[in-house]
Amino acid sequence: MSDAFTTRVLNIATGSDERVVDITGDCESFLREAAAGREGLLNVFVPHATAGIAVIETGAGSDDDLLSTLHTLLPADDRWQHRHGSPGHGRDHVLPAFVPPHATLPVVDGRLALGTWQSVCLVDTNRDNPDRQVRLSFLG
Repeated sequence: MSDAFTTRVLNIATGSDERVVDITGDCESFLREAAAGREGLLNVFVPHATAGIAVIETGAGSDDDLLSTLHTLLPADDRWQHRHGSPGHGRDHVLPAFVPPHATLPVVDGRLALGTWQSVCLVDTNRDNPDRQVRLSFLG
């Protein structure tokens, strides 16, 4: 494959708790090699039916606010038609409608062109699946 398109898969252990995992550093590390100072696009994709990718501020409470908001919008109770797994697991399958499984981000001079407080995050509310993959693809 040409150097115009490069892919890497990250393996991320999210554990048995709902989590927002900042993967910005992983994205930047990938781009140092793949972009090598070039311009292009970074696509971040999580190939799971119960996880998403968010571009948000982390460390100041926004990640906890996101999980709290998801609890309000998508309660882990018995209302869901999708019923396998832990109680309320059906809501995990609705999550990607609110937090999509992908993000496409600009790359300028080989670096993510994020705003000052923006981070790229894996959002995982599924306590039944502790291991996730995230596919990073750079198109130069």
